[in-house]
Amino acid sequence: MRWSWKLGEYAGIAVYVHATFLLLVAWIALLHWLQLGTLQAVVNGVAFILLLFGCVLLHEFGHALAAKRYGIRTRDITLLPIGGVARLERMPDKPVQELWVALAGPAVNVLVFVALYFFVQAKSMLLPIEPDMVQGSLWTRLMTVNLFLAAFNLLPAFPMDGGRVLRALLAMRMDYVQATNIAASLGQGIAFLFGFLGLFLNPFLLFIAFFVWIGAAQEASMVQIKSALGGIPVQRAMLTDFRTVSPDDPLERVVELILSGWQQDFPVIEGGRITGVLTRNDLLNALAQQGTGRFVREVMQRQFEVVDAAEMLENVLPRLQACACHSMPVVRGDELVGLLTMDNIGEFMLIQSALDTASRKASRRGIM
Repeated sequence: MRWSWKLGEYAGIAVYVHATFLLLVAWIALLHWLQLGTLQAVVNGVAFILLLFGCVLLHEFGHALAAKRYGIRTRDITLLPIGGVARLERMPDKPVQELWVALAGPAVNVLVFVALYFFVQAKSMLLPIEPDMVQGSLWTRLMTVNLFLAAFNLLPAFPMDGGRVLRALLAMRMDYVQATNIAASLGQGIAFLFGFLGLFLNPFLLFIAFFVWIGAAQEASMVQIKSALGGIPVQRAMLTDFRTVSPDDPLERVVELILSGWQQDFPVIEGGRITGVLTRNDLLNALAQQGTGRFVREVMQRQFEVVDAAEMLENVLPRLQACACHSMPVVRGDELVGLLTMDNIGEFMLIQSALDTASRKASRRGIM
């Protein structure tokens, strides 16, 4: 994610913090200064929000490590002002696996709550919680917020964990797409309720309502797309009319190819084999730094993903969405045979939809 800084790495999972997170820290500091007017209050407020997001990070690692048990890699975790995002390479194939992966995050918050409960009991710090979460014991507030995080995330609405838990439970008894549609509809119903309450109680509920509504719609849409692509090999949707470049080509040639055609990313071929990928973003960064005087080999990505022509589109789609480039090279053995892009998958689906519509109309005419 752009405007993110890497904090570190654990279990092969990189952790990033987005630049907008600093705005949240600044807002918390200002809030404590305006309410209490002391430097100590500001320090305590900032310490609380940092500890809170430490718990959010543990929550995301709960998902990531649970997914790892099922052979699913987590690309990275990014901390945002609204929480954390763990980018899994794919969702679990079996409902029971999705259930445990979804529950792992809230389970971490419950464990943190229990640990803090015994800690504050031992230290005799179990004090009343102030409604604005500014006053009171830091550890007691952190304990309470962890319980709230677990409960909030278990709401049966996408993109919260509860939406995935509900879908997993439904998918054990019915079709996955149908289970997703039911869970998404319930999630949008909850979003409507939040929005209605937000008009009278707290405007922040309006933001949550929007977030839940969009998340539910996107989840339903993605599952329908994946279902529509089921059983279709990549070779049926890949682009076969494309251009390649050589490591020794100057960047000026790549600029000409971009301006004269549709391609944004270019496979780099050396000795008849693909050795790299030159993306448009990498090209633009190089042009901004040194103009067209550099060569492809200096700019191209040597670590890249390829997809086999015989793979199923439904399995490749999540990898393409997570890819930093606009297209993925398609190979058959060691031979480059095509490119796969989101645009072309979209075009393929539109054509398939039109053909299905024509087939249904023909069937109805035959019946009549």
